[in-house]
Amino acid sequence: MITRFVDALRELPEVGADLEHWEAVAKHGDRGYDAQVDLRVAGKSFVLLIEAKKAVFPRDVRQVIWQLREASHERPAEQGQAPLLLLVAESLSPGAKELLRSERVGYYDSGGSLYLPAPGAYLYIDKPPPKALAKSVRTLFTGRRAQVLHALLIHHQNWFGVTELAQQAMVSPATASQVLTELERFDWLVARGQGPSKERHLREPAALLDAWARELATIRPPTLRRYYVPGTKADTLAARIGQVLDTHDAQYAVSHEAAAQRYAPFLSNVSQVRVRVLTGPNADGAIGDLDARVVNEGANLGVIEAKSPGELLFRERVDGLWLASPIQIYLDLLRGEGRSKEMAGHFRKERIGF
Repeated sequence: MITRFVDALRELPEVGADLEHWEAVAKHGDRGYDAQVDLRVAGKSFVLLIEAKKAVFPRDVRQVIWQLREASHERPAEQGQAPLLLLVAESLSPGAKELLRSERVGYYDSGGSLYLPAPGAYLYIDKPPPKALAKSVRTLFTGRRAQVLHALLIHHQNWFGVTELAQQAMVSPATASQVLTELERFDWLVARGQGPSKERHLREPAALLDAWARELATIRPPTLRRYYVPGTKADTLAARIGQVLDTHDAQYAVSHEAAAQRYAPFLSNVSQVRVRVLTGPNADGAIGDLDARVVNEGANLGVIEAKSPGELLFRERVDGLWLASPIQIYLDLLRGEGRSKEMAGHFRKERIGF
């Protein structure tokens, strides 16, 4: 990675870089950095002290910065300038990059992203994260792992042990534990206690929800079936759908605009009801009783197929109708059309609050 970084520097216009050779670090003790690069940018000379890591998350950044700064203080300034500090890693999470930039510490990752602030010189290349990091982050926001995030966001003021969180999220303790470990790497959690009594608290709910919102573009949306239900006015359609689903004992949760409007009114009218429904014979019977017919255009009912009860977590009964949780409604709105994204911002401010 250090060699790749030096090669990347040399490819830039008016930039030269020489990797200093050294004897084995063990002969002299740990110097606090892994390599030194003599850097020239448009006639200006700098010294770079580099630390190399495999994968770096916000939790790791503070230790790296402290280590590099200690090494820098122990070196005499060359040509009146203190050495520049830079972290090289196979993967750097977005939060780690943000922290490094705020501390003006450079970085380079295997995806080709590069940040190096220097007196009179500034290098910044922003590229998508390496595929391995992107995949590991994406899996955090899908399936049963997403149910753990959902539970933490809904109860963001609470402290959780692994077993209690697993019960809330309807997942195994192993899954809950894995997700908590991942979130700690992003520095979004705080912990107290040790061993079996250890508890965690979501310190940064807004950061977690922002990250989930960003990942939506990379996650395949659930299947949506479009129907037209005849003989029902738009303002009473949701109530009729809920009543028929309840009669057939079909588990459901109204989402998107129709649900958001009941929590935090924003639109003058809602012409379509989108509802998450647990698939099965009960749901099929309810659709039949509604006399709903499949359409490509002009739908007033959208059915999102839920494969397990976990996809209906934290639904709430409001005025005789099951509504999806505010978190689910917000995420669904972000995937909608028309003014749904605008409505998502209003809904988050008015109903979620972070």
